[in-house]
Amino acid sequence: MAPFKSQNMSNNSMVTRDGAEIGRAQWVQALAARAEPEAAMNPVLLKPGSDQRSHVVVMGRPAGEVTSRDFVDGRRHLAAAAYAAFDDLSSRFDLVVAEGAGSPAEINLRQSDYVNMGLARHADLPVVVVGDIDRGGVFAAMFGTIALLEPADQRLVVGFVVNKFRGDESLLAPGLRSLEKLTGRRVFGTLPWRPDLWLDSEDALDLAGRRAGDGAALRVAVVRLPRVSNFTDVDALGLEPGLDVVFVTDPRALSDADLVVLPGTRSTIADLAWLRARGLDRAILAHAGHGRPVLGICGGFQMLGHEIADPQGVEGAAGAVVEGLGLLDVRTEFAAEKVLRLPVGDGLGAPATGYEIHHGMIVRGSGEEFLGGARCGAVFGTMWHGSLEGDLFRSAFLAEVAAAAGRVWSPSAVSFAAARERRLDLLGDLVEQHLDVDALLALARDGAPDLRVLPPGVMS
Repeated sequence: MAPFKSQNMSNNSMVTRDGAEIGRAQWVQALAARAEPEAAMNPVLLKPGSDQRSHVVVMGRPAGEVTSRDFVDGRRHLAAAAYAAFDDLSSRFDLVVAEGAGSPAEINLRQSDYVNMGLARHADLPVVVVGDIDRGGVFAAMFGTIALLEPADQRLVVGFVVNKFRGDESLLAPGLRSLEKLTGRRVFGTLPWRPDLWLDSEDALDLAGRRAGDGAALRVAVVRLPRVSNFTDVDALGLEPGLDVVFVTDPRALSDADLVVLPGTRSTIADLAWLRARGLDRAILAHAGHGRPVLGICGGFQMLGHEIADPQGVEGAAGAVVEGLGLLDVRTEFAAEKVLRLPVGDGLGAPATGYEIHHGMIVRGSGEEFLGGARCGAVFGTMWHGSLEGDLFRSAFLAEVAAAAGRVWSPSAVSFAAARERRLDLLGDLVEQHLDVDALLALARDGAPDLRVLPPGVMS
């Protein structure tokens, strides 16, 4: 079995073994399916650099940019790449589970859609609409989704799954029966809400939910940059019982932090300007001035240096040169070629691994090397995403943080890899218990049955 998503729009990505960049979600889905992650599982990745412009990755490699004005005419080649990737996966795997994006009833965009009904029509796929009941209005959304589709699209939509339900299912049952009667399509099950079930995310919607620890815990403040990327770097910290991890945008929230983390960003120069506009730069400098640790990752690391230059306009205006925070003796220059690799090494006396995704080339001056970056006292900067997922390295790093706070770090028994595996197992158990898996597999094998069309259907 293989996962597939024609197009992701996300700044959370991952590097495959062969050096391709794909969305983090498809990487995790591949792990769950016991399949080797590959570019064909996410052939198009859009990485937003602003509200109107996205960097494009096609089959794991940089492929220019796309703007909101290009939504129809500028994306035909992306659709071709997505369809070819799906056909390739289907020829090599017994089952391909394709995930859509957003709503299939975005009828204003249907002519250029290759992620939802466009893909379904291309491969004659049965479609199950999944509704998040926690957001409200799920019955209207499910019925309306089908009713707004054109007849050929409607015939491929075979039913529904309700997600994130809290409460007594007997109270939900009458609504489900009515939905089935009104649409002529069945509900394949209802998945319950589980607050302990969180997976590597592909966007920044759930940044508020990463707290752990108690009053005696070390406090970690992660700066929530406007264009934050790969914020899953701090997921492992959220599992540690001796830490309290919070995401912050106010400089006052840094005052009692034991560790400040500057995460990655899709737009380093713009987010550095935002940092200064909010006074966070002064708070970070004051924090470091008191000998308390700062960790910068990728773009966050580049902000800690003396200077950031963009001679080719990789992030915006060509020739831009801005002053960094000056906490590390490094200079960054953006280059057109993107670095994608899986480095292995050691840090703080412990084995370390990670992944690199960046255009910024680092020149280090004084100070010691640290995971592809630099260290000066309690200020650490690394180009390696994911290094904190390594249990031995994470423990060694937290020992440094604790020592700076006059504390002793007692290593926990937390294994990040084991915790991820438990969450995947839990999700699999919930699906098996609450969904009609046999019926879903039969749909994958036999295709959509003959289903009636609901009025009005979108008018051409």
